[in-house]
Amino acid sequence: MTATLDRWSPYMLSVLRIMSALIFMAHGTQKLFGFPATDMQPPFMSLFWIGGVLELVGGALLVLGLFTRPVAFVLSGMMAVAYFMFHAPASFFPTLNGGDASILYCFVFLYLVFAGPGALSLDANRSAEPKLA
Repeated sequence: MTATLDRWSPYMLSVLRIMSALIFMAHGTQKLFGFPATDMQPPFMSLFWIGGVLELVGGALLVLGLFTRPVAFVLSGMMAVAYFMFHAPASFFPTLNGGDASILYCFVFLYLVFAGPGALSLDANRSAEPKLA
């Protein structure tokens, strides 16, 4: 059974990358376009606006699996900064300060830096490395 599961590992890595990025992009569209509906409309070039651009553009690149490792590195750092700047001062406990998603994104993106994009990605197609079966 382990051999069967191992065979699907590169594809499930791609599923993790794609689904995390799609949900992450929703935070960017909410900040930049008010969709899904929100009262928050950050001023142009503010930290929240720049965060929204990174969430939208970085999320789109991760969905495609394009420049996965450097994009994931930047987004992981952004989520660490977001946690310590905006969530941690409110409380030590992530469930109380609302920062649990920031921490989770930080470590999922950090994992992608080291694991790569998975089999279903533009990076895998651009790579000279042999493709995973």
